[in-house]
Amino acid sequence: MTFPDGFLWGSATAAHQIEGGNVNNDWWDLEHDPTSGCAASSGDACDSFHRYPEDVALGAALGLNAYRFSVEWSRIEPAEGELSRGALDHYRRMAGACREHGLVPVVTIHHFTHPRWLAADGCWEAPRAPDRFARLAEQVARHLGDLAGMVVTLNEPNVVATMGWRLGLFPPRVQDRARHEAVNAAMVRAHRLGVEAVRQVQGDLPVGLSLSMTDYQLLPGGETRLERYRQVSEDVFLEATEGDDFVGVQTYTRARVGADGIAAPEEGVPTTQMGYEYWPDALEATVRRAAEVTGGGVPVLVTENGVGTGDDAARVAYVQRALAGLHRCIDDGIDVRGYFYWSLLDNFEWLLGYGPTFGLVAVDRETFERRPKPSAAWYGRIARDNALETGVD
Repeated sequence: MTFPDGFLWGSATAAHQIEGGNVNNDWWDLEHDPTSGCAASSGDACDSFHRYPEDVALGAALGLNAYRFSVEWSRIEPAEGELSRGALDHYRRMAGACREHGLVPVVTIHHFTHPRWLAADGCWEAPRAPDRFARLAEQVARHLGDLAGMVVTLNEPNVVATMGWRLGLFPPRVQDRARHEAVNAAMVRAHRLGVEAVRQVQGDLPVGLSLSMTDYQLLPGGETRLERYRQVSEDVFLEATEGDDFVGVQTYTRARVGADGIAAPEEGVPTTQMGYEYWPDALEATVRRAAEVTGGGVPVLVTENGVGTGDDAARVAYVQRALAGLHRCIDDGIDVRGYFYWSLLDNFEWLLGYGPTFGLVAVDRETFERRPKPSAAWYGRIARDNALETGVD
């Protein structure tokens, strides 16, 4: 199963999950709140703020041709309007390291975390929040846009809004439907302003957003709920991608929706360390839906897909099946530009701490030694060959 020429094969990471020492954002505060339920502090994470040259070189040695990483807003703008040239230079060096190793740098501007000063002002509920984000996007594009290969404005804005303002699990731990929808609207505006800001600085730099998508499957009586879930968590953002250079699809599992809402995992279907079903076929379903909702006019980039498991053979099987489904999408004419496995490293998985292990590479929690798993070499061979072994379901 050969993939198109120029197809991007990468791994994805996020600043807060691997850098360590991000003490100036709202997640650091949550991790140290004993009422939050957070399993651990991110602490030093994978120490990638210092060890990024090793991580970039490792991805290249595996055979990948792209690396997706995020910048940390609270480092770049530690106080409102106070920009850190040192932090911007750091992320420019990261992009430069990617280029030196033949990797396309895919730079994410916002990945879940917010500076303390923004959180104190209401975060995305603050009237000026979208403009503040656009200011950040402009600075990132101005400082490293000439080295970047692609830019993701917002990582999973639907997760930020749902988990933070509807379910009350992420900062700021609000449970309010009206406020949730207001945050959705604010993040849509932030994305549009961010795209405009990037293009004003680097007009030829491909830019889009990434969206968490679920393979929603209908059970009897679930029609109204399914429509509601899709509209609030996916469609409002998919509809905002018109004119973008790509839409990032991030998929891990399915959800069965009935009259009472989302059903428990189906008996007999294994679950992952995250507690949801091991369901690699979800990728094909969501890529098809992203293309359908956007009318096929926006290319798709799989910006995250993977599985949290301690069984590396199960990781290989999951990705193998997901990629076979992705190839069927391409065969059917869907414009898919690349695939990024989540994640390069075993890292900090938000409320669950360091329990789930998504990485192609294990990280020693004491020494930070990187140890590639067999799945890393397997995935690297696919990337080098730009092809998946035939005869795979």
